[in-house]
Amino acid sequence: MNRTFKAAVAAFIFAVGFAGSAVAGRSDDALAAFKKGDYLTVLQLVRPIAEHGSAVNQFLVGLMYATGEGGVPRDYAAAESWLRKAADQGHANAQVSLCTMYFNGGGVPQNYAAAMDWCRKAADQGDADAQTTLGFMYDEGQSVPMDHVAAVSWYRKAADQGNVRAQHNLARLYFTGLGIPQDYGAAVSLWRKAADQGFADAQVNLARMYGTGLGVTQDDATAVSWIRKAADQGHTQAQGLLGARYGLGIGVPQDYVLAHMWFNLAAAGGDKEAVGLRNTIAAQMTPAQIAEAQKLAREWKLTSTPAPH
Repeated sequence: MNRTFKAAVAAFIFAVGFAGSAVAGRSDDALAAFKKGDYLTVLQLVRPIAEHGSAVNQFLVGLMYATGEGGVPRDYAAAESWLRKAADQGHANAQVSLCTMYFNGGGVPQNYAAAMDWCRKAADQGDADAQTTLGFMYDEGQSVPMDHVAAVSWYRKAADQGNVRAQHNLARLYFTGLGIPQDYGAAVSLWRKAADQGFADAQVNLARMYGTGLGVTQDDATAVSWIRKAADQGHTQAQGLLGARYGLGIGVPQDYVLAHMWFNLAAAGGDKEAVGLRNTIAAQMTPAQIAEAQKLAREWKLTSTPAPH
């Protein structure tokens, strides 16, 4: 599931779940267990409250069964049951979690119609993740006829709330002119918003816009800066593009060592084209240069951060 029982978000939800509880001692014990990562104890303390009808705690119980962390056995049937109890009470996070389960077939048979139903309930409450998923379903024609106008509408609602995937997808529709008049400037603006939040796919697309001059003044140096941000997150396509930039000397000084390094990283990430480009560059390098490029690639891997995309 996309929503896991972890860190700050889960801690916040958990605190809200006990805010009105009369069992203060039980709350303190559960919070202490949560901080230790002992979710089995949390489950034992939270479940009785959930059984009395608390939607927030029903959601937490369902989420713990779905993720199977901290000693809680993973049980998708129990997760679906508890999430449904909370969702039936209008709990938006539970509705989104059910939508995700049915959309991905996570522990339940994949069912786009059920996913659509639960996503719409949460989307109507203003949940940005649900609005984004709903927009994607209209965008791709999953369980509903393809409708880019509807996709634009739902993406926009979520994008206005700062959802990076919605911003990225809405930018794509502006770029292609599907469901909305083509507008490269609007695409650039939305990709920039997502890119500023660290969304690697948006950083790559924004770089392409600067590289081609679509919707923005052409600027190879700025294109390289955005490609680098994505490449530094481990985005394979960006790594290949950065390798090409160094190999050709576009937006950066030509440097075969750095070109080889980035092609090597892209190749390790599964980019087959990068393999050939790396080998082409290697044919023009000395053994010492190749060794240096390989060293730089190894060092980069030690400090890399996976890209959100």
